[in-house]
Amino acid sequence: MAESLKERTAYLRGLAEGLDLGEGKEAKVLHKIMDILDEIVDELEQLKDNYEELFEYAEAIDEDLSELEEDFYEDDDAEEEDEDFDDEDFEGGFSMECPNCREVVVVSEDLLDQDSAIEVTCPGCGAVVLVDDEDWEEEDLVDLTEEEEEKEDQEKE
Repeated sequence: MAESLKERTAYLRGLAEGLDLGEGKEAKVLHKIMDILDEIVDELEQLKDNYEELFEYAEAIDEDLSELEEDFYEDDDAEEEDEDFDDEDFEGGFSMECPNCREVVVVSEDLLDQDSAIEVTCPGCGAVVLVDDEDWEEEDLVDLTEEEEEKEDQEKE
């Protein structure tokens, strides 16, 4: 478009000079108008060049930002997967956190189905995290909880 304007103003200037208007008032006004048109066309060309440069720069920033977002959110996704791993129930088993080193310990259903006593140790620090040496009944758990509450009440007094 700017080239088209430049060509048009050049054509108009050629016409004005070809008419040989002389030094009259109308000729002075026409020459001033032609000068202003040339300046406008030059400014438009400069604006177009600046726009193209700015557009390329904005595209480069957008690409860089996209890469940063991918890197940043990829790390968040990995952390979320780790957090999900901590709380996730596994097929036929469960996971728990070691109270000493905070490592996740996975207890499989096969281990829980054994008739003998089981003891689960942390693979990180070797601490015992689960001991099951007898079959627990739901009533036993309620009794145990009541006994613990009574002991706590006595200790507070």
